[in-house]
Amino acid sequence: MQSEQLKQAAAQAALEFIPQHAILGIGTGSTVNHFIDALAPIRDQIKGVVSSSRASTERLAALGFEIYNLNDVQELACYIDGADEITPAGHMIKGGGAALTQEKIVAAVAKQFICIADISKYVEQLGHFPLPIEVLPMARSYVARELVKLGADPAYRTGVVTDNGGVILDVHHLDLTDPLAMELRLNQIAGIISHGIFAQRAADIFLIAHSDGVQKTIK
Repeated sequence: MQSEQLKQAAAQAALEFIPQHAILGIGTGSTVNHFIDALAPIRDQIKGVVSSSRASTERLAALGFEIYNLNDVQELACYIDGADEITPAGHMIKGGGAALTQEKIVAAVAKQFICIADISKYVEQLGHFPLPIEVLPMARSYVARELVKLGADPAYRTGVVTDNGGVILDVHHLDLTDPLAMELRLNQIAGIISHGIFAQRAADIFLIAHSDGVQKTIK
């Protein structure tokens, strides 16, 4: 099966886990776009959605979904999003689409995190995909120097400005053998808005599409 077919299969499988008459959190990216399209025929069965990016919000609004501001919602039934990498423990690297900060916030509000991905994103250990880190523009050089001290090789993602006005460093060769410890360590560096390690808020359900079907893991 081709990559887009696998993404579509994972997205379709997520419909099984969507509660009715609830507000959902919706992520960002190509796999999520397939999910939004799959959800559209049953949009009347959900109360509404909170989106993690302008791009997803525009797609959802065009399909007639009720869009909520996160500040007006106390809790989300679930958050559905993809990943750039995900391990058997449900730890993830996210942020290839530069929406990591909003994704992390919306995920924190959700009771369940449902990750949808194709088999190419399923790894034993995080770190093959460079870790996206969103930083304040004035702190870009300082944060890069701090990352070098950790043994990493940060690269500025030229021409990208996030929905928050931040910039992205894509970080290569960072030791992610203990994702939770590194997540906490990076949280202490001044100037980092957010980063793409999702270990504190790991996936509760992950649906991994491969040529023989969709592997469903429920933690």
